[in-house]
Amino acid sequence: MHKGYLTVSIALLTGACAASIPPPRPATATLATAQTVGFRAPSMTNTQGIEGILGLKASALTGRFGDARIDLAEGDARKLQFTSDACVLDVYLYPMEANGEPVATHVAARERHGGAAVDRAGCIGEIERTSSRR
Repeated sequence: MHKGYLTVSIALLTGACAASIPPPRPATATLATAQTVGFRAPSMTNTQGIEGILGLKASALTGRFGDARIDLAEGDARKLQFTSDACVLDVYLYPMEANGEPVATHVAARERHGGAAVDRAGCIGEIERTSSRR
């Protein structure tokens, strides 16, 4: 007789817990919110020493430095990586307007071995010298 009361009690408690859980939101609500945010243009990095790189399209960069060691795309962003024996140059490209072609907006340079930051302009010159010998 006590087992019957226990079973009914557990069923009532389980039903009460389930009733308090809100139903899941439809996936379209999240998608619609993301689409209405709109385009945001990126800001340009500090230009000292890299004035000739910022604003260039990928084709102009590969024309100047040769084939990129790494060419990654994610969404409308792109990263090109160029190397010399001494340094690594990462160039990040983003569109400046909705549906525009990505252009260089940020440049980072580091040692090829060790990864310490190096002068961006010096690394650009080193990669240009290396690419002209290929």
